Amino acid sequence: MGKLSNNTMQQRKTLNPVDIYTVGHSNTEFEKNGINMEPAYHALQKYFGYTTFLHLQEDIIQDILLKKDVFVLMPTGGGKSLCYQLPALLLDGVTIVVSPLIALMKDQVDSLKANGIAAAHINSSLCFDEMQNVKLDLAENKISILYVAPERLMIPDFLSALKRLNVSLVAIDEAHCISEWGHDFRPGYRQLKVLKEHFPKVPLVALTATATSRVQEDITAQLKLSNPKTYKASFNRKNLFYQVKSKDNAYYQLLRYLEGRKNDSGIIYCYSRKSADDLANKLKKEGHRALPYHAGLKSDLRTETQDKFIKDDVEIIVATVAFGMGIDKSNVRFVIHYDLPKNLETYYQETGRAGRDGEESDCIIFFSRSDMGKISYFIEQKGDETEKQNAYKKLRCMVAFCEGGTCRRKILLEYFGEMYDETNCGNCDNCLNPKETTDGTIIAQKIVSCVAQIGERFGVNYIADILYGSRIQKIVHNRHDTIAAHGTGKEYSKKQWQAFTRELVQLGYLKSEGDRYPIIKLTQDGCDILSGTKGVLLTKPEEKVKIIQKDVDGSFDHDLFEILRSLRKKLADGAGMPPYVIFHDSSLIEMATYFPRSQSDFRTIIGVGESKLEKYGELFLEEIAGYCKEHNIKPA
Repeated sequence: MGKLSNNTMQQRKTLNPVDIYTVGHSNTEFEKNGINMEPAYHALQKYFGYTTFLHLQEDIIQDILLKKDVFVLMPTGGGKSLCYQLPALLLDGVTIVVSPLIALMKDQVDSLKANGIAAAHINSSLCFDEMQNVKLDLAENKISILYVAPERLMIPDFLSALKRLNVSLVAIDEAHCISEWGHDFRPGYRQLKVLKEHFPKVPLVALTATATSRVQEDITAQLKLSNPKTYKASFNRKNLFYQVKSKDNAYYQLLRYLEGRKNDSGIIYCYSRKSADDLANKLKKEGHRALPYHAGLKSDLRTETQDKFIKDDVEIIVATVAFGMGIDKSNVRFVIHYDLPKNLETYYQETGRAGRDGEESDCIIFFSRSDMGKISYFIEQKGDETEKQNAYKKLRCMVAFCEGGTCRRKILLEYFGEMYDETNCGNCDNCLNPKETTDGTIIAQKIVSCVAQIGERFGVNYIADILYGSRIQKIVHNRHDTIAAHGTGKEYSKKQWQAFTRELVQLGYLKSEGDRYPIIKLTQDGCDILSGTKGVLLTKPEEKVKIIQKDVDGSFDHDLFEILRSLRKKLADGAGMPPYVIFHDSSLIEMATYFPRSQSDFRTIIGVGESKLEKYGELFLEEIAGYCKEHNIKPA
């Protein structure tokens, strides 16, 4: 069992909380751009339980304290919320946070209150008396952070009331919702473009986890940000393991995967409401605590289901895309796409719900090209031809991600315009378990020759049919059963010829053109293969399908972790809040690694601020001490 000495434990946090801040004392170590950041470090330790900022956080906070407008593009789990929550504690006045969903607001406010921060929200979930109490607290300057929906913020009377307060900062979360080019466009967000007129001297910070360059420009323009400093963090979620498996007996594969994960929280996405209902019911019969979630359920049932999930009363939600945007649950250990996502933006956002606490989490897709037909059907319902073309282009990128033999992380990051130079990320199926390759020169020559003989006018399936020797009506009608390529590939199945052809497209030896029914054409590299001047390695077709099971982290005491998790659940239920609001899994893992025995030891655990130390320190220390005594674990 990994244990650290007390000296080593103290090094876990780089600054002693007693010495971190002295009123009136100026330390050049904390001076940056004319701003003394010592109070920021003090607040970071006191309220959030950290002593160092994540990448870009400190720079963003400095600019906000300098009253500058800021645009922040930072992946889920990257620490966006802290970028406006911490300045709110340092600025004189109230910070207004625009948030799209009631559930998301409640989670954020619960977490802030647990950290000892005066926060509130105003939305339709409050009764009249509760709303009046919040307004009274605002008038008496008792609230540091107020969460509101964009629609409520723009009500004239409400806006007028806010203008009478000392508003120090306006933060617009999920800012991509303001753009018609974004994947979650919400008309109510569009009204926010007048904020600068109402609060001309108040800094605005716009934050989002997913935005293409076009959406970024639209956000800045719509909000009329004044010469904003733009911060773009890496899209790389290093703790997420990406895997794509063939949709071959997917339900059996899923059951095998879930066997050792009875206590892990996860989301399984399905394309339709019916499939979500059916899969949830099948999993319940197998003994899993699973519930469906989709727009076809009554609103109160959806709310109840979401509440059960965030409170760890059910482990698995089987959902359509209707689920997830308002979920701030930190300990989602897996996100599985049982059906193909429609594009990489959606996929990235949905996988972003896994591992928000920074712990290892899995992202798995069950892939079948037949799922493309379902997505194509809805694309065809679009009235605008340009929209159709863009949707098909995004779908092809999604499929290329699934079929690619190179690093999944590299494909994903480069889609969002971020270069990734590593040759092996060490955390995707293609890097951990590279596909076996074979000399594919003859295979490639047969395919390229076939494409040339049919005049570059047909798609992947047709090419595979010819090579396999099929005499379907279309081939006979086109007299392609008489060309030299016909029947030259009987050593492989049609499915394998399709896979080889698509891989040649990915490698640049062929190219695919067209939207719904793309055709295969030659490239110069492909012609070089045919002339014999170039060879090529191709992936050997898979014979067996299985999900890669990563090794379970053995560096912490799993039995103690479960005991602490049970204590956390009991406390959370008593307080009517989600367990992760009390402590993230990452905090419990540190407790089960370092076995803190005193208040000073406990303070060194990540995520333990003054408020949580006071509320929960003795309870958790008592459990840890009892466990150590029972198992004869001595202090290091």
